[in-house]
Amino acid sequence: MRYVLEGLLIAAAAAGGWLLATPHGEMPVMAPHGAAETAAARTFGFCHSGGGIDCVVDGDTFWMDGTKIRVADIDAPETHPPRCAEEERLGNAATQRLRALLNAGPVTLVTADRDTDQYGRALRIVTRDGKSLGAQLVSEGLARRWTGRRQPWC
Repeated sequence: MRYVLEGLLIAAAAAGGWLLATPHGEMPVMAPHGAAETAAARTFGFCHSGGGIDCVVDGDTFWMDGTKIRVADIDAPETHPPRCAEEERLGNAATQRLRALLNAGPVTLVTADRDTDQYGRALRIVTRDGKSLGAQLVSEGLARRWTGRRQPWC
C-alpha cells in the first residue's frame, strides 16, 4: 500500500500520542500510538464477497489497495448476518453512507491504539480535513462510538 503523507508529525506529550499538523494550519488530529497516512481519492464499490481492492464491506469495514481496514473509532450494525430487521436496515444504511463518505475525496488513515484487530484487519481512524468519518456516521445515527466491546442493535 502506497500513501503520500501530507503534513508533519509532531510528538505530543498528551496521551503518548502524535499530533498531525498540516503546513496550512488546519486543525490537528490526534493519532494515538501511530502515524497518519493520506490516501489519494479513489472510487469505492461494494464488496459482495471475499477481499477487494477498493470496496466497502459494511458500515465499519472496507478494503483499500488489498488491505482490509476496520474503522477503529466506531461500531456499526452488522450486515453479515444482521440479527434483526432494524439492524439490517441500519447496517445497510451505514454501509451505503460509508461508501459515499469514502468516495467524497482523499482520506487520512490514522493508526489506532493497536495496528490490527483479532481478525487481522488494520485498525484505523479515517479522517478528512481533520474530522473523523466514523464520528460523522455516529452523528447520523448509523454507528456508535467504539467503547471496547460490541453492543446489540436489536
